[in-house]
Amino acid sequence: MSAASCLQSEDLFMCSICLDVFTDPVTTSCGHNFCKTCITQHWNSNVQCVCPLCNKVFCTRPELKVNAFISEIAAEFRQSTKNKASIRSEEPAAKAGEVQCDVCTGTKVKAIKSCLKCEASYCQTHLEPHLTAARLKSHQLIHPVDNLEDRMCKKICVYLICPVVILLCLYMLGADFYTKNHEFVPLTEECEGKKAELKKTLVEIQQKIQQIRLKIHEINQSEKLSREAADRKKAEGLQIFTTLKQRVEDIQADFMETVEEQRKSIEKQAEDFIKELQQELSELTVIAAEVEKLLRSGDYLHLLQSFSFISTAPTPKDWTQVRVHQRSHEGSLEKAVAQLEETISKEVKKLLKKVELKRVQQFAVDVTLDPNTANLYLILSDDEKQVHLGDVLKNLPDQPQRFEKIGVLGKQSFSSGRFYFEVQVKGKTHWILGVTTETSKRKGGFKRSPQECYWTLCLFENKLFGFDDPPVDLSLKSRPEKVGVFVDFEEGLVSFYDVDAAALIFSFTGCSFTHKLLPYFSPSLYVDNTNYAPLIISAVSHTE
Repeated sequence: MSAASCLQSEDLFMCSICLDVFTDPVTTSCGHNFCKTCITQHWNSNVQCVCPLCNKVFCTRPELKVNAFISEIAAEFRQSTKNKASIRSEEPAAKAGEVQCDVCTGTKVKAIKSCLKCEASYCQTHLEPHLTAARLKSHQLIHPVDNLEDRMCKKICVYLICPVVILLCLYMLGADFYTKNHEFVPLTEECEGKKAELKKTLVEIQQKIQQIRLKIHEINQSEKLSREAADRKKAEGLQIFTTLKQRVEDIQADFMETVEEQRKSIEKQAEDFIKELQQELSELTVIAAEVEKLLRSGDYLHLLQSFSFISTAPTPKDWTQVRVHQRSHEGSLEKAVAQLEETISKEVKKLLKKVELKRVQQFAVDVTLDPNTANLYLILSDDEKQVHLGDVLKNLPDQPQRFEKIGVLGKQSFSSGRFYFEVQVKGKTHWILGVTTETSKRKGGFKRSPQECYWTLCLFENKLFGFDDPPVDLSLKSRPEKVGVFVDFEEGLVSFYDVDAAALIFSFTGCSFTHKLLPYFSPSLYVDNTNYAPLIISAVSHTE
């Protein structure tokens, strides 16, 4: 085992009061361990029973019992140290200036402790009895010093700590002067006072260490949350810009294809014109050759016979007004840019809606229905995730929390933070969803509106509205098939989302929540032999 490992192992089994390996370790209710004798003496010397490590105050002195588990491990650790010392082939002799063990015979080994009671110094091996023998455990051990018997003094000046300095003071000033002008206290008493001060200092240092560790943890957590938020934002931005880039590329491709088709059309028109011109050119060339031949001929009869043929030849087409129309390209770029602007605007709105829904979906919670609150006509599924209206009134006790109207609550309640859940409403023509407080009305006539501590969305007669007073009519192109409900307790916000369309339907803002909130569900009554489908609490599938 390395030196670092040894130190670490020793620290695990060291009493913070005596700074030695545990002897009869006990555990306080605050979770800290001490030697039974050490903590007992500590409490005997103080008015209050306080934990030396965390400063927890105990109203009554706790009953201390030896922690057998830690005691066994400490004993094993001590025995292991002893065994390792015993199996050493030969320990190195103490070097010049080092304190020697007073017990070693032959080669003198370096001492690691001196005992004030025994007035002797011990190496690791010979110190073991002081660590294990009950009668020796009370001896006071200090760092090793030379000539311990010459330096020991049972009385010490409170202003001078070192025994050598005391002897010098007595020698120079005289015993009478020293006795008259100095106050003497026992060495052990002065040491105990200093140890108490050191323990207090140690507790303060340990508290500061804990505070620093907590601050480091807090900063690390903040940095981690910031990094995670940045990663989410980058992912969202990448999704938006990748989609927009694809849309730009699609419109660019359409634009290039349109221009190319127009170019090909113009090219074909030009080719047709050229073909026709070349045909006419060929015919005119033949006629011109014939005319030149007649002009050179001396056969007047042939000239007269051919003149009538040439004079009746078709008149060439007037090409002066014929143009290849370049205007067919005009407006193409402007049209493509306008289309791009419209497409980008629509895509950005659509993507931002998805990002918003994705943001609230991260606060998804598991919600189940509470049978004890369900109206007696309602039927719940075995997994308590579905509810629909039945035909038979259940024979159950009418508890105060049970709804007299068609409704049921979720089991889970929330008194802070943010939460989100989704409900499938597909196939239904009437329903009410939202949240309410644990103290809201369940009996008699009441509106499921904020004035009665209900924040709900309602579908009634194919109309969707926020259940306020008066109701807020929501004109939608299509009815949602899955509704997401999001609550921010501290912000006083309740929002409803069309999950499939990734669109916000309606929000209650500026709400004041003074009690715990619970999810609320009402599948409503049958209407015109419809509305049999259940309300289903769905697992949240995060929007991509």
